[in-house]
Amino acid sequence: MPTSLEDKLSRLIHEIKEIKKDLILQEMAKTSAARQKINRWKRLGEKVSARWDNVSAVEEISLQREKTW
Repeated sequence: MPTSLEDKLSRLIHEIKEIKKDLILQEMAKTSAARQKINRWKRLGEKVSARWDNVSAVEEISLQREKTW
């Protein structure tokens, strides 16, 4: 039969594993939210580029930067 010290250690290990699992889930949620924001910006960029006059938004920005230098 485990001693009380072994019981405490076992509970502590279990709690640490639960905390680690919670931290991983929180990190996954942050990563998911960041990916969603990135995807939204990419879609918006694609829409803007599609409406541009045969010049992508990236090319237009590059041209504008070249003009100001």
